Amino acid sequence: MSPDGPAIRVLLAEDEEVIREALTELLAREPDMEVIAAVPDGRRAVEEARKWRPDVVIVDLEMPRLDGLGVVTELTRILPNVPVIVLTGHGRPVILRKALMSGARGFLAKGAPGATVADVVRRVRAGSRYVDPVLAAEALTAPASPLTAREAEILAAAGVDRPVRDLARELHLSPGTVRNYLTAIAQKLGVRDRSEAFRTGREQGWI
Repeated sequence: MSPDGPAIRVLLAEDEEVIREALTELLAREPDMEVIAAVPDGRRAVEEARKWRPDVVIVDLEMPRLDGLGVVTELTRILPNVPVIVLTGHGRPVILRKALMSGARGFLAKGAPGATVADVVRRVRAGSRYVDPVLAAEALTAPASPLTAREAEILAAAGVDRPVRDLARELHLSPGTVRNYLTAIAQKLGVRDRSEAFRTGREQGWI
């Protein structure tokens, strides 16, 4: 407990053990904070949040079982008064927008100094929002997606190697139309095939 009252109870979700342990240690040094749980995947984060009702949750954007955005969405629904901070290595505009629209109260770069992480925990606990200025700058200067909304939808559904017939059935299109879309998408993105287009779309945050 801090001299000014109860410690801020933090739940941490990060799949990389080294980072998880480092963050746990850094936050444990803060006199007004207590890490009540540190888990390796998103599903566990939701389960432990239900159990412990933390004051603040910190989640990595990319995790197994349930990613950071999924955790934000679920916790916003079941624990709307618990602020969530998303950790990421990239300021991709689509991801930043999705995180904030999902209910995230903070958006912070991985590798941020411990003092910064602690400060953001205090800010969101007090009701403020925080977006890392470097990530915000990346988001503002990142190139806009060259894909139309329909193309992005098709590419996201296509994945790396989903059968065209399955995709056509889901999208209510003919297989030929789906192939034409995938060819046009690859040309727009300047890649050789659908798998490269999908990876590029994911890396850039366009799907």
